Amino acid sequence: MAHKRIRIGMVGGGDGAFIGAVHRIATRIDDGFELVAGALSSDSDRALASALRLGIDQERSYSSFSVMAEKEKQRKDGIQAVIIVTPNHMHYPVAKAFLEQGIHVICDKPVTKDLNEALELKALVEKSGAFFALTHNYTGYPLVRHAKHLVDTGVLGKLRVIQVEYAQDWLTDQAENTDNKQAKWRTDPEKSGLAGCLGDIGTHAFNLACFISGQKVQQVSADLTAFVNGRRVDDNVHTMLRFDGGAKGMLWSSQVAPGNENGLKIRLYGEKAGIEWAQESPNELWLSLFGEPTQKITRAGHGAGEEANRLSRIPAGHPEGYLEGFANLYVDIAAAIHSIEAGADVSSVQGFIPSIDDGVDGMKFITAVLASSANNSTWHSLEDSTLLKPMTSN
Repeated sequence: MAHKRIRIGMVGGGDGAFIGAVHRIATRIDDGFELVAGALSSDSDRALASALRLGIDQERSYSSFSVMAEKEKQRKDGIQAVIIVTPNHMHYPVAKAFLEQGIHVICDKPVTKDLNEALELKALVEKSGAFFALTHNYTGYPLVRHAKHLVDTGVLGKLRVIQVEYAQDWLTDQAENTDNKQAKWRTDPEKSGLAGCLGDIGTHAFNLACFISGQKVQQVSADLTAFVNGRRVDDNVHTMLRFDGGAKGMLWSSQVAPGNENGLKIRLYGEKAGIEWAQESPNELWLSLFGEPTQKITRAGHGAGEEANRLSRIPAGHPEGYLEGFANLYVDIAAAIHSIEAGADVSSVQGFIPSIDDGVDGMKFITAVLASSANNSTWHSLEDSTLLKPMTSN
């Protein structure tokens, strides 16, 4: 069934912003969205210049996200959804402004700067009746979906061990003291929230482990470090995990690991088999049935399941990667919004799309990890909502 493009706006993501450009490319790959409005920067001149370069009409370039929400709601051709790609501390106020106008929200992760804001945002989402998506984009890779299928259908048997890591090296030195804009805000607790590496990439690793396994983390025992002198947030995270389905796990995330560019990897082991997937080789999934030779399953190749094939655009052997995986999330978001506007209930269309509940879980994870590390790695429940002060560097 043919659908018109969904009219979208964007807050943040102006000239020089990395993730805003990624979102825009992802929305265009399958031609399901049209960018028609934006408050692309807190600087009005930069916002307008960015909008004009993207083909947005001058009258729909806003210097205020709150004005944008009000004005777009009043237009017959106003936006149907907004994409939020600001630093973390602005996620909550921007999402609130659009939800109060009944406009669907697509928000980058982590969902807010702290758990209290996340819980308040959850209440706003439920009150508004609008659709909310959190862009944990790694859930959109075809072989991640197939890994989840293998777990869900019992191929691995009862899960025992879950190991996940996300390693980078770009903050090995004091990049925040240079003109690196990304480093400046991601290491500033006023903008990033109390977590650094933990919130930036550790939450991706956490979400991926929960998504594939189908289990929730109950408790953590964590050790956070700021290795770079003077850094006010963590740049390395070691966390032991206890899952509600009985699995035990480990999570390592680091942004001070020389030689690692974007090393997101996950391994899951059950009573009957194990699987392994790495984001830097996203078209391969390794399946090891106990007592049998390890199998390589490729994207769109032999052994890939129905869900993985649904999200594959080109034949096997032609690599697909980060942008296509991101676009797959937008394929599902577009389908959800069209269904809602055709009368479906919001709760019935979430499917594989990360939700506000996933965002709250992520903030509970961050809060519990911070609390555990501050208390000498004692086991800490995700249900403890105690908020902490920023850590000091070691």
